[in-house]
Amino acid sequence: MPPGLRRPARTARVAAALLAAVLSLTAAPATAAEGASPSGSRAPAVPLRVATYNIHAGAGEDQVFDLDRTAAALRALRADVIGLQEVDVHWGERSAFADEARALAEKLRMRVFFAPIYDLDPAGEGGERRQYGVAVLSRHPVLHAENHEITRLSTQTPDPVPAPAPGFAEIVIRVKGVRTHVYSTHLDYRADPSIRAAQVGDMLDVLADDRGPNILVGDFNAEPSAPELAPLWHTLRDAAPDAGPTYPAIAPHKRIDLITVSHGITVTGARTHATDASDHRPVVADLRLPREGR
Repeated sequence: MPPGLRRPARTARVAAALLAAVLSLTAAPATAAEGASPSGSRAPAVPLRVATYNIHAGAGEDQVFDLDRTAAALRALRADVIGLQEVDVHWGERSAFADEARALAEKLRMRVFFAPIYDLDPAGEGGERRQYGVAVLSRHPVLHAENHEITRLSTQTPDPVPAPAPGFAEIVIRVKGVRTHVYSTHLDYRADPSIRAAQVGDMLDVLADDRGPNILVGDFNAEPSAPELAPLWHTLRDAAPDAGPTYPAIAPHKRIDLITVSHGITVTGARTHATDASDHRPVVADLRLPREGR
């Protein structure tokens, strides 16, 4: 989007990034979230394992691109839904011009929705468009997917100004009858918190239109106690407060990769996973979804 062009962040969506972008691949073997329905007149809450991982475009802490290593780190989480950040799709030489979203989905036998932040012309004639953004992998069928806009300060244009831009991914899945919204986000990295504060407001506007259960994961580039994240905690709660730091991957000292959930979702466990497949560590949480969710 050209700098200076402004549209309401809630209503301006990227039409091309809808359910057609979801790749329905061969489903993986059943997990705890896909077992037989419980018996009895009142069914218990529904289990779901959720993770978040900034994959650093497939490069490890050693700066070596190795998508098989990334896939192995994701596979070890045994998650039903995974939010990804820093995902390259034909972006450049750093990731061998790979479609990382599709490749990881195929390796893990999961479905994927990719939500580009940037969508640029091909590097050469006849090439694929260069895209970079966030994604969500799912073992469950995706009923709906959308690439929402939030306030961003572009890294691709000189003298950028804050403006709505895409890259806030939402998928809707049905888990044993419970309709659940899962979001993947990547907030601004700069020391100035003002853009992150605007992004938090924009995300909450999106979530306000959706009845729960809502699950928001991502790289927030701020710790949970940061003032700019404070508005989140009126609507959501931190699912992994004791899971440990996530950045950098080796000897981490900051917890900036978060799983947050709406009220009514029970958290039965959460942890970080020690791996150097990225410059961040992934976080995984075991949740139980309330049956009253639509």
